[in-house]
Amino acid sequence: MSNFASVSPLKIMAKSSPEGLGRGNLGVLIARAGVGKTACLIHIALDRIFRSGKLVHVSLEEGPEKVTSYYNVIYHDILKALDIPNKDEYQMLIDRNRMILAYLNSSFDLERLRANLTNLADRLEFTPETLIVDGLDFENTGADQLKGLKKVAEDFSLEIWLSALSHRHIKDVNERGIPYPVNAVDELFSVILQLNPEPSGIFLKLLKENGKPVDVVRNVRLDPNTTLPLD
Repeated sequence: MSNFASVSPLKIMAKSSPEGLGRGNLGVLIARAGVGKTACLIHIALDRIFRSGKLVHVSLEEGPEKVTSYYNVIYHDILKALDIPNKDEYQMLIDRNRMILAYLNSSFDLERLRANLTNLADRLEFTPETLIVDGLDFENTGADQLKGLKKVAEDFSLEIWLSALSHRHIKDVNERGIPYPVNAVDELFSVILQLNPEPSGIFLKLLKENGKPVDVVRNVRLDPNTTLPLD
């Protein structure tokens, strides 16, 4: 789906970082509850899948069936936006190149993740280029665990995207312009994005890329219902 990029929120990185995050790196999407973190992460996932990359989606809050339903809704929104009939080839590409792992009830840990990635490669010959981790509790996750995820990215040659829950009442921002809850660990992330709800829509802002804070913050306005770009 070569024209997918035109309706992807990742168009915000298209000119400066056309290959995306890159293997061995961590990226994070910051947003308040209900703004669209999971939907935006799924757009990132589909971007990789439609480039014929393999992906593992790790959910810490929802079971596989619920995550699959999110993918289906966003996939059909994309087909509608591009005026493409519902083609089985694209659905087959998603099903073939995506795995969903659910770690519910605080069962997520790095050793278990490593074991699962190894089993996928050894038993199913499924070796992903991208890992999505949705629902990590940044308030109770220290730098050591994030460094552990960075080591997973390096050891398994993955790019890893995470979501981080912010709060309206916490306005902490560090000297590099990175907000809570990433402000104390931003050096571990190569790309930092933020979703901000405003009266005219949801804005996806690029705060950091290629390991450096951006000089001028760039943003893309998204439809609050579909998280598809409006501009």
